[in-house]
Amino acid sequence: MEIVCPAGTPASLRAAVKAGAHTVYCGYADETNARNFPGLNFDRAEMRAGIAFAHAHGAKVLVAINTFARAGAEPLWHRAIADAATAGADAVILADLGLLAHAAAHHPTLRRHLSVQAAAANADVINFYAATFGVRRVVLPRVLSVPEIAAINAEVEVETEVFVFGGLCVMAEGRCSLSSYATGQSPNMQGVCSPASHVDYHEDNGVLSAKLGGYTIHRAAAGEPAPYPTLCKGCFTTEGASGHLFEDPVSLNAETLIPQLAKAGVHALKIEGRQRSRAYVAQVVRNFRAAVDAQAAGKPMPEGMLARLTEGQAATAGAYKKTWR
Repeated sequence: MEIVCPAGTPASLRAAVKAGAHTVYCGYADETNARNFPGLNFDRAEMRAGIAFAHAHGAKVLVAINTFARAGAEPLWHRAIADAATAGADAVILADLGLLAHAAAHHPTLRRHLSVQAAAANADVINFYAATFGVRRVVLPRVLSVPEIAAINAEVEVETEVFVFGGLCVMAEGRCSLSSYATGQSPNMQGVCSPASHVDYHEDNGVLSAKLGGYTIHRAAAGEPAPYPTLCKGCFTTEGASGHLFEDPVSLNAETLIPQLAKAGVHALKIEGRQRSRAYVAQVVRNFRAAVDAQAAGKPMPEGMLARLTEGQAATAGAYKKTWR
C-alpha cells in the first residue's frame, strides 16, 4: 500500500522522502489549505522545488487545496490549482464542488483526489464524485470501521485512502461547529482548528486551566498532562458526569490494522501531521514503511514502534473499532 505522508515545510518534505515516503502531501501558505498555520506551508518557489526533489527521488507530491472557497474570492483557489498543475503536482486534493468542477474543466489532465473534508462516507456519494468530476481517489472520513471500508470498496472503482496515524478528527471532518462557535474560525473555511491566537493558559492554586475563545476546555492539576485545548478533545460535563465526551486527547494509531485494511481494499495509508517537526515525520514514515514492506512480503508486522510519538504517549484505534459509538 502507498504511504502518504505530511509535509508542513520544505524540510519536512525532504525528510519524508528520504525516510521512504511513497507520496507527500502539502499546501500553499494561504487559506486554500486546511492547515493554514503561521510558519507552515509552501510559497510557489518552494512548492516547485519540493516537487522536483520528490520526483528526483521517485516520490509523488499531492497539493492540498482542501478548504471551501469564499464567495467572491474564488480566484485565490483557482490560482492555487493552476500553480499546482504548473509545478508538476501529481494530484490536487479538493473538497469544494465548485473547485472540483473548475479543475475538471480547466485542468483535465491534473489528477483529482477528494479530500476528507468532503466527508464522503458511502459508495453512492463516492461514485457521484467519480462520475461527475473524474475523481480518482477518495480520502475516507475517520468515522468508518474496517468492515464499512471494505463494503465501500466493493462498490466503487476509485482508490481509497484512509488515515492511520496522528490527530483524530471526529467532528464531521473539519466542518466543526464547535471550533467555529468558540473562535469564529473552522478548518474547512479558514484552515485553522482551535487557532493559537485564541488559546490562553491560566494557573490558579496549582491548577492549570486551558481556555479556547474564553471557554475553559481543560483543568489539569500539578504534574498532570495539559493537552492543547481542542474542543472535540475537551472535557465536558453532561448528566452530572465530567469527561472526554467526544474523544480522548490521544492520537490515532492503526498500525496493527494494516493487514485488515489491505484485505479491505485500501490503496493508501495517510499520516496526519503537517504541523509536526521533520524529525517526527521522518520517524513515523520509517516505521510505517517498515510495516507496509513487512505486510507486502508476508512477514510479521512490527508493533509498538510509534507509542512515544503519539499525543500524550497514548493512542486509540478510533472509529476503526467503534469504541465510542
